[in-house]
Amino acid sequence: MTENKGFSSNFGAIMAAVGSAVGLGNIWRFPYICGKYGGGAFLIVYLCFVFCIGMVLMMTEFVIGRRSQHTPVAAYPILRPDKKGWRYVGIFGMVTCFLILSLYLVISGWTLNYVVDAASGTLAQLDSSGLELHFKAFSESAVRPIVFLAVFALLTVAVILGGVQKGVEKVSKLMMPILVVLLVVLCVRSVTMPGASAGLDYLFKPDFSKLTGQGVLAALGQALFSLSVGMGVMIVYGSYIPRNDNLLKTSIWITVCDTLIALCAGVAIFPAVFSCGLEPTGGPGLVFKVLPTVFNSMNPSSGFMVGTVFSVIFFVLLSMAALTSAISLLEALVAWGSEYPNRKRSVSAIVLALCVVVLGGLCSMSVGGLSGVKVAGLGLFDLVDKLTAVYLPPLCALLTVAFIGWVMPAADIKDELSNHGTLKVGYFKAFYFLARYVAPLALLLVLVTGIVNG
Repeated sequence: MTENKGFSSNFGAIMAAVGSAVGLGNIWRFPYICGKYGGGAFLIVYLCFVFCIGMVLMMTEFVIGRRSQHTPVAAYPILRPDKKGWRYVGIFGMVTCFLILSLYLVISGWTLNYVVDAASGTLAQLDSSGLELHFKAFSESAVRPIVFLAVFALLTVAVILGGVQKGVEKVSKLMMPILVVLLVVLCVRSVTMPGASAGLDYLFKPDFSKLTGQGVLAALGQALFSLSVGMGVMIVYGSYIPRNDNLLKTSIWITVCDTLIALCAGVAIFPAVFSCGLEPTGGPGLVFKVLPTVFNSMNPSSGFMVGTVFSVIFFVLLSMAALTSAISLLEALVAWGSEYPNRKRSVSAIVLALCVVVLGGLCSMSVGGLSGVKVAGLGLFDLVDKLTAVYLPPLCALLTVAFIGWVMPAADIKDELSNHGTLKVGYFKAFYFLARYVAPLALLLVLVTGIVNG
């Protein structure tokens, strides 16, 4: 990779990486499991994990990427020419990235559809049972979800075709501040609703009786996966980070921003949910069935559709978070494709996007018309979801951190973190210990637990 293909500034690198980390999971999954497992008690454990393990994993991927100046497939053989078998770890990461993106585009298409439904007033006309039927009819449709999946893919490709600086970096620097502003607007509205304090208690009041062993594992899993590690994206972004950037400070900024946005999402959602006397649920049930009911309750009899406005804002926010993550996933794949001789970036982007759309379309159809087609007893959507949520990312992250801790020379790692001796790295021994022993054990625990629980 040539230098002019990298990010132009540290701010651009941070915004792009934060955009990758902040996705659909931050908007609904983190707040839900935070409340489910003890609110403030869970939060304390989560913060320990995310800074001591999650951030360490991010730094390991940044080191591999910036040191090699290549994508995962080429990075491992470059860093250890005598260990060429490690290139398969890079390929494994790209396969993981491809599968995640195919499923991500399906759900992202759902969010884009709901922007249209909210803006047209369709959602405002439905009660809670009507919203549930509406989501079921839409998600099982043979055409509409695929149309919005394709539209979302086109938006993603359009950004990627702009290149790293004029596409990925420029859009991330624009969209992330807008996302934060929209989130703050929703937070202000949510906490000013009657009875909103119950939602804040749900999120932040420590309840150690709910912090079970399962809750600790949930905190560990969320910390490991909330920063987009374990799929090769941060290795690619690491290769774009300027040589003079401090990788520790960059990683801290990304981790802090990602965590704050996840917390703000909870403040934007759950006080409003509790204000309306509704029970919080996870996943699509919250986003596509429960929250529209909350927004509808804001509409006064005077006719000015306040709730409709906030509904549009929320689904635009959700779509933007999905887009920034989708951009990072496709960028990683395109960067890999572009490393091959005589392979243009534009050709790689279009071909890979088409392949992802085909698999995503099949996943979407498996919810509806192809629901009877099973692979290993699961529909394609559920199979890809299981692979990308339980097995592949922790295994990929485990192999990556094993390379840093046991294969790549410690002197090379220290040299990269210190910017070739120009920065003090008094934290290196602690970092190396965490990367060599603690992080692998944590990942192994998450992986084994996921396998045992099926």
